[in-house]
Amino acid sequence: MTKLSKTKSRPKVNANKFIINEVHDIDGGSEFNLKSVARKLKANKNNEWTPLEGDGDFRSDECIELLKQANIVVTNPPFSLFREYMKQLFDYGKKFVVIGNMNAITYKEVFPKIKENQMWLGATSFNTGMYFKVPENFKYAATYKFERERDGEKVNRVPGVCWFTSLDHGRRHQPLPLMTTRENLRFSKHKEIKGKSKYDKYDNYDAIEVPFVDAIPSDHDGVMGVPVSFLDKYNPDQFEIIGYEKSYHLRTKIYPQQLQVDKNGKTSNVTKLNDGAAIKLRTQPTDMTFYKIANDFFVQPYKRIFIKHKTPAK
Repeated sequence: MTKLSKTKSRPKVNANKFIINEVHDIDGGSEFNLKSVARKLKANKNNEWTPLEGDGDFRSDECIELLKQANIVVTNPPFSLFREYMKQLFDYGKKFVVIGNMNAITYKEVFPKIKENQMWLGATSFNTGMYFKVPENFKYAATYKFERERDGEKVNRVPGVCWFTSLDHGRRHQPLPLMTTRENLRFSKHKEIKGKSKYDKYDNYDAIEVPFVDAIPSDHDGVMGVPVSFLDKYNPDQFEIIGYEKSYHLRTKIYPQQLQVDKNGKTSNVTKLNDGAAIKLRTQPTDMTFYKIANDFFVQPYKRIFIKHKTPAK
């Protein structure tokens, strides 16, 4: 934990160490929360609060020695150092619950750990992000349009963040209810699925495109490309993660240079189709960015993870 001490120029950051030897419900009631912890820290002389010698950098020898003593690490590491921080946790074999940016899912240092079931997402909703309690004098941005109060507490919503953890939890083992291919094509609430004769297939990966998690067909035995939002519903007993769009060993084709045409008609020469899954179209689209090679047209869906059913699909 860090504390800002007042100076005449820039604030000086003092890192502090708290050792909690005794904490319990000091009110004698049924509620025990962070307020109880804070009050107990101040009231109980058995608890310790001392400054660190350094600045609290997780890479310092001082902090590494504290890490070695830990059984579980719960923290919000700097997003810019997330790769390095996660590597440290695995190097020292620590259980953890940490907050990170959702984009970290596809980091080359992170995704293999998720694929190998060494880490996964906590109880986080990709659609919501996370809410954090804030002080009463907190100022919202002019563009803030989310809830400002929950359970009587002032809160601020931060989209695009989630829990990463190596602690198992029950939600992770809840089966995802699915319809069959035929049912999805007939009854799906998504216009991109309903009414089609079949799912789109990638031109450069041996997999079908499933643009929505609730549209995963229960009876498809092959590989499926799904959005990264699948991971907050991922059940390792139900699915196997095969790879993601940058798992180039799964790629079946490499494209020559393409002409990229954005939705405003601006053109540029690129090789972006080789950076992810591509879908070949019969006709030129009019309302989205597309890529052209000779007389062929392609689009590229946003970040995909490749999965299969764990047991034969039914």
